[in-house]
Amino acid sequence: MRSIWKGAISFGLVSIPVKLYSATEERDVAFHQVRRSDGSRIRYKRVAAADGEEVPYSEIAKGYELADGETVVLTDEDFANLPLSTSRAIEVLEFVPLEQVDPIYFAKSYYLEPDRMGAKPYVLLRDALESSGRVALVKIALRQREQLATLRVRDGIFVLETMLWPDEVRAPEFPFLADEIQVRPQELEMAGSLIQTLAGDFDPTKFGDEYRAALLQVIDAKIAGQEIVAAPVEEKAEPAGDLMAALRASIEAARAGRPPAAVAAPASGEQEARPSAKAEPAETEVVEVEAETKEPAVSGAKGRSSAKKAAAKGGPARSAPAKTAAKTTSGGQKTATAKTASTKSPAKTSARRSA
Repeated sequence: MRSIWKGAISFGLVSIPVKLYSATEERDVAFHQVRRSDGSRIRYKRVAAADGEEVPYSEIAKGYELADGETVVLTDEDFANLPLSTSRAIEVLEFVPLEQVDPIYFAKSYYLEPDRMGAKPYVLLRDALESSGRVALVKIALRQREQLATLRVRDGIFVLETMLWPDEVRAPEFPFLADEIQVRPQELEMAGSLIQTLAGDFDPTKFGDEYRAALLQVIDAKIAGQEIVAAPVEEKAEPAGDLMAALRASIEAARAGRPPAAVAAPASGEQEARPSAKAEPAETEVVEVEAETKEPAVSGAKGRSSAKKAAAKGGPARSAPAKTAAKTTSGGQKTATAKTASTKSPAKTSARRSA
């Protein structure tokens, strides 16, 4: 890793020289804009809106637009002269309990490495902070901006978490918050049971970016010149009208997908919520169709399903009588083409399409 900032932790009269490193990195797949026909890269030029001339990077400054459309130009010298007292120091303001800091304030994480001469005071502050059970609330200036941050210990290293200022956090002003929505005790108990079923210890290594993995497979297939086959799309469940039924189904699905040892037991004195009756299998809709021999043959689960239904009634599956349809040959004569249809039985069994 390469350090992006050098300074010192200012802890009372103690100064601890440190280097700052980015603790995280984005793993997203990067793309360039290219011309579709040949993959040629698309380049952009910095041009001035007034005359269309290209502007070199050395002549580019920052501009603040006023309400009337006028622009105030600020140069690097203007920013360098700003009175940032924490320009090269991480100033410790106070020590606060971590649980009092709302995670919504956290922005980005950094590692702090001690300079060779500052290792001992670094370890001293680290051990004292870790034993206190608190985090240090600090100020730091990064990229010409003063930021609030917390300093905590992780794996023997100081982690600096930059934070948003309070006026940068939006208020959640949503209309439903003013409504009086009533939740029944049975629904609350069932939701609690679902939470217990899915309860577990935090282990981020169990999860992965499925979209990124699929995207990389597509790229590898393109490189190898292989045909890209679309993956089957999983059908999403429609929103259920009955909240209790949806909760019951969610609990059963969660229990079926996890080993019994992973299911959290209900708290003592609390009765485990169970469905009042076993869910009945959904009835399959039976549709009568007529299949022409010119259509693709359909085999597999649908054909086997019809045979199983007939066998369950005590007899073999009935063969469908053939219908004929006129078909004109190249010589102008009409010939008969077989057309099959299922016999209408009282139960209206599904049609079997023959090849």
